[in-house]
Amino acid sequence: MLHVDPKNSAIGKGVYSASEALRLLNFHRDAGETREISRPTVQRWLRGYDFKTNDGHGHSDPLWQPDYPAHASELEVSFRDLIELRFVKGFRDAGLSMHAIRQCFEHAVEAVQDARPFSTQRFRTDGKTIFLEITRDVHEGEMLDLRRRQNVFRTVIAPSLKDLEFNADAVARWYPMGVARRDVVIDPARSFGRPIANDGGVPTEILANAVVVEGSEERVARLYEVPVSAVRTAVAFEARLAA
Repeated sequence: MLHVDPKNSAIGKGVYSASEALRLLNFHRDAGETREISRPTVQRWLRGYDFKTNDGHGHSDPLWQPDYPAHASELEVSFRDLIELRFVKGFRDAGLSMHAIRQCFEHAVEAVQDARPFSTQRFRTDGKTIFLEITRDVHEGEMLDLRRRQNVFRTVIAPSLKDLEFNADAVARWYPMGVARRDVVIDPARSFGRPIANDGGVPTEILANAVVVEGSEERVARLYEVPVSAVRTAVAFEARLAA
């Protein structure tokens, strides 16, 4: 159960439990091997963590302050937090250590002047320049030289920008199937940010579950007054999301 305080309203921000966030973070619309992110990793990024040192114990702060306060057993993130996590995951996929990720994130905050830099219009506009700058002093994984850093941006970071839609300041919508296919949209202003069939606005999970119950995509389309194509897309999306 989500524990969003009324003072921290989810309206317009979206709200995702840990399991919901992980399913979306690990989603990849193209078939093939992908690296998955785990709940403990996300918790370390958003809550910080303690560690042992030669002198005793140390503490690492969260990368940024999430929209929703931490609870003992629950982790909840907003839409913008989710998008930031996608980009931080991109650094992880490139082989960077937690120390290097933190270094890149802090440099990005300074360059963009926003506590959540990767979900800003500024990063969308000047992403490559900013990326090369914030990774300039990172000498690990695939960040050893300019050519490799350019390749990491092109293959890991840039694709994550292509399926996002921005307003004047920050990300507004995510099209997980790609902007060329706007069948499914994740919009914090609609259904609290749940993935929905863009044609009809019904959450994809509801449509996919209804097909299991009703046994017919056509019947579900009639029940929810949406095109059969929207139901089929929802079923395919949820299947990929669960893979």
